[in-house]
Amino acid sequence: MSEYTPSGRTTVSPEVLITIARLSTLAVPGVSRMAPVPGGVNRLFRRGESEGVRLEVENNTVFADLYIVLKSDVNIREVSRNVQKQVARAIQEMIGMEIGHINIHIVDIDYEDTNKT
Repeated sequence: MSEYTPSGRTTVSPEVLITIARLSTLAVPGVSRMAPVPGGVNRLFRRGESEGVRLEVENNTVFADLYIVLKSDVNIREVSRNVQKQVARAIQEMIGMEIGHINIHIVDIDYEDTNKT
């Protein structure tokens, strides 16, 4: 008996990629939250901007810019590299797409107010 191999294709919405990138970023220790993508972007690529993610996909390759706010007292370089690794791994494992680049933009640092009374 031969095994049936269905034909057809699977498409992935850009919102799925944005969600994967955002949740993978937020799971990295040292990341406080996502920051809005700064203005000046072509209106056609506005998806995910309020979630701190700007994505482009060309020939099954993902190019990402992530805008994040870090917690205080973290190594910025280390956290940034961990975010890049986590997001790349998640997209490759879950979707099977190649990664062109993942740029990290540190927008701010969250300092807790230690002078609260």
